[in-house]
Amino acid sequence: MTGMSLLPHVTASATQFTEAWLANRRLSEHTRDAYRRDVTSWLDWCTARGLDPLAASFLDVNAYARGLEARPMAAATVARKLSGLSSWYAFLVKLGACPANPVGGADRPYVDRDHSATVGLTPGEVDAILAAADRQDGPAAVRHRAVLTLLADLGLRVGELVGLDLSDIGWERGHRTVRFTGKGGRPRRRVLTPAAAATLDDYLRVRGAHDGPLFTTATGARIDRHAVFRLVRRLAQHAGIPGAEKLSPHSLRHAFATTARAEGVPLEDVQDAMGHADPRTTRRYDRDRHNLDRDPAYTIAAARDRRRSA
Repeated sequence: MTGMSLLPHVTASATQFTEAWLANRRLSEHTRDAYRRDVTSWLDWCTARGLDPLAASFLDVNAYARGLEARPMAAATVARKLSGLSSWYAFLVKLGACPANPVGGADRPYVDRDHSATVGLTPGEVDAILAAADRQDGPAAVRHRAVLTLLADLGLRVGELVGLDLSDIGWERGHRTVRFTGKGGRPRRRVLTPAAAATLDDYLRVRGAHDGPLFTTATGARIDRHAVFRLVRRLAQHAGIPGAEKLSPHSLRHAFATTARAEGVPLEDVQDAMGHADPRTTRRYDRDRHNLDRDPAYTIAAARDRRRSA
């Protein structure tokens, strides 16, 4: 089935397989879209090289992965893309559409579970970003404040945030709550603190009570993750935070975890709040904080200063 003449037919079949694979899994719409993009990227790569994706080998997958890393792309991102692709191929193998999973024998990049590549923020820097949102003028300012508050106070993933609908906001057992679909398609709920609820209510008075996406653009469309990335970096720049151009919505999630642990919240409670299936993922944020705060370089420098002053 190789050869350029057959590729359009093969690609169409692969696309149908993709939709069947996604329909067979319980996923959030954000995760579904991410998997679809990852498979489409692989199919485009195969098409450009005249390669039948159903006859690809682990060598082809290795070449694809090396190309991603050369963009450059973070090792964790490449590993995530290959993981999704492996799941896709495993589904095809079960259907009998593919003889073997080529990703199974491919070289996957090493991802250190003890280190987070996310640029973190201190509590003061988070406060400064929220203050920068407060200083904005215009109809979008109240929405920006609500978006930043939910990211900072709840530690939501950006995909969870942009996927929220108005119907996800409610009351349960005396708590103002927000329901959403978390990673892996798991239904989750979190409380809204009085301050977060007040900020959200300010926004809802501007947005209106009509059904649909919670956070929308001026045209009424659902905001996307790219808009939230730009918002975080722009407000961080306005707040004068160093390295603002490297921040992301995940930086606020990172700050949520490290601040909660610094305030004495038990690890298991932080794990539950963040929706981590593996406690090692939560501990990585905590370890990152301690590794920086307790870096021996500070002790060495302080000792040198004492010798100089003596």
